[in-house]
Amino acid sequence: MDIGKKKDSDLTAPTPQNTPLSNAPIERQPLARPAVSTIGEEEEGAADASAAAVAGLPNAALTGMIQDRLSTLVGRSSGYIESLPDEVRRRVEGLKGLNVEHQKLEAEFQRELLALEKAFAERYEPLYARRREIVLGAVEPTAAEVEAGEAVDPVDDEDEDEDDEEDEAPREKARSLANISIKTDAPKGVPEFWLTALKNHVALSELITERDEGALRHLTDVRLRYLDSNNDAAPGQAQQGFQLLFVFAKNEYFTNEVLTKTYFYQDQVGFSGDLVYDHAEGTEISWTSAENDLTHRVETKKQRNKNTNETRTVKRLVPTDSFFHFFSPPVPPSDDDDADEEELDALEERLELDYQVGEDLKDRIIPHAIDFFTGKALQVENADEWDDEDALDEYDDDDDDEDDDDAPPARQDPQECKQQ
Repeated sequence: MDIGKKKDSDLTAPTPQNTPLSNAPIERQPLARPAVSTIGEEEEGAADASAAAVAGLPNAALTGMIQDRLSTLVGRSSGYIESLPDEVRRRVEGLKGLNVEHQKLEAEFQRELLALEKAFAERYEPLYARRREIVLGAVEPTAAEVEAGEAVDPVDDEDEDEDDEEDEAPREKARSLANISIKTDAPKGVPEFWLTALKNHVALSELITERDEGALRHLTDVRLRYLDSNNDAAPGQAQQGFQLLFVFAKNEYFTNEVLTKTYFYQDQVGFSGDLVYDHAEGTEISWTSAENDLTHRVETKKQRNKNTNETRTVKRLVPTDSFFHFFSPPVPPSDDDDADEEELDALEERLELDYQVGEDLKDRIIPHAIDFFTGKALQVENADEWDDEDALDEYDDDDDDEDDDDAPPARQDPQECKQQ
């Protein structure tokens, strides 16, 4: 897909669930689940390579030839519609007119859905404010709040029964923390709350380096704000979107108190009836010094003058991996960009990752930060990746395998064969 030509169908996003960057349907899943190829996919790839070898062509050459051929067919009519009688073609045009009305209703639905999200964001705010006070140590949670939290994850009865069989002694009921006395020398609030929560998100944990952790220990809050179309957009600029605010305590790395990342939607609705992603903007970080710039490392070299034999020390900044590149988002290409396909593909991947991280922060991490802090969010995602059939298929008993060796091979559905 040529993301240099930003069509509605190229960068569409439900409100605000997903932003597909290609015309093919995309299955939405959290970034916390790494995607790997299945055995079946590897076998299919091997089969393709074998077919290419039989044809006497390298696999890459065959793929390129097929892609070139398919690219000439995109958007071309098969001639079927044109061959229909005028009466039938008239009905087809009428159906297209009905679809126009349907798209108008879809657009209205997305706008009302966005308005509903904004309304509930205001209702969530008192809960977020209360969370902020507890995390920073400004207040202590009430006994009722603690008891409600303790009731969320009771010990599972089956697990308790298994433990009883192994230990031959009933497990003591966990002591409630609701009414304990708070020691004056106890740590304030919840130390490193947001750093821990962010690191428990798989995609973000890959962005956060060891150097970044020093600055992120000063992160006191992450907030969400929906854009006001009347006040947040300049003339001719996208009117809708959301903003992520990272609030920091005073630190030695940068002088900014708040770092923001703003995602804009286009005003029109895409072909599928979803809001269309336009672009993102981030705060320019004011680093206190070159050494504290986490997006660069200082490289020191000694240079010797060939004539005088004198030496001098030269320092230069070299870009390095950092979470704080998040605030310098990639820019979608324009029609005038002269980039090759490989560069556009790399840019497309960066745009997808950047937008999906923003979506995960908005939809998952900010609302459920405590679940990421405790690791519960990862447990839920890991549980979703396994079902009973998968467990049985992948972990058969050895005895069954031995018995099956003597039995004639059973017939398998072709689809099942592909998945093995």
